[in-house]
Amino acid sequence: MLGELAALGTAIAWTVSAALYKGALSKTTPLQANTLRLGCSGSVLVIFVMATGRFHVFLSLPANAVVLSALSGLIGLGLGDTLYMMSLKEIGVSIAVPLTCTYPLFSLVLALIMQPRTVALEVGVAATMIVFGIWLITKRRAADEAERKKFRVRGAIYALGAAVLWAVSIGMMNAAVTIPETSTLDSALVLNTLRVLLIAISLVAIRPLMRKRSGFAEVDRRILARLALAGVIALGFGWFLLTYSFLLIPQARAVPISSTTPLFAVFSGAIFLRERISISNIIGASIIVIGIFILFLL
Repeated sequence: MLGELAALGTAIAWTVSAALYKGALSKTTPLQANTLRLGCSGSVLVIFVMATGRFHVFLSLPANAVVLSALSGLIGLGLGDTLYMMSLKEIGVSIAVPLTCTYPLFSLVLALIMQPRTVALEVGVAATMIVFGIWLITKRRAADEAERKKFRVRGAIYALGAAVLWAVSIGMMNAAVTIPETSTLDSALVLNTLRVLLIAISLVAIRPLMRKRSGFAEVDRRILARLALAGVIALGFGWFLLTYSFLLIPQARAVPISSTTPLFAVFSGAIFLRERISISNIIGASIIVIGIFILFLL
């Protein structure tokens, strides 16, 4: 039960961070926004690890876990999240989010390839229900936005590319934290910190090589604060909770639960912004809840 709740906490954290990204991306480029949020989040996580006396865990990490977490950060946080932000800017939240939230299906495919016996039929059915429910929840909003803004295939490709990269990244992180030497809460925290810090340093390092440089100094302080807060919520709390869930339940169960971000987005919009909930919203939400319930019972 605790593992499922951790994965559900991931979805809530990513819901909050997505709302914060939306405002920040209107005044920054995707790569600039990603670099800033990673740098701020990495700094906060390192300070937290050192302040809580967990720095020694860095020294005890096995080399294979470090390599896996570093590659996970490069693929998921560097490439995947940049594509996600590009899709948000290209086709909007209502279309980009449901497309990227198909990553559980890609994760299931990878899990079936790597370890076929670890994925039960019920898990596949539940994951498919969750993705279908997400589509029902967001289809009207996507259609309305598409009428206002011409749908661009390029933006959809960015979103689906992000989903594939996230699936690969999640699989690598799952492998890193389930090694016997790293299957502890402290190791999960430190490995998550390491992957954020390494990709932040990498993005800053390659900036001088880019033709179009985006200066960080001219970024508004409020935008920087928004990106920093979103980064800490998504990369600190969200990814840590997902990593922690891998210690308690199989990846095939944790990942679909973590993808229910649109469910919380719809209900938060109804509660705080008084947005109307349609019949498709209700049906989609019901299907998602049933899918989650199946995963909780397994």
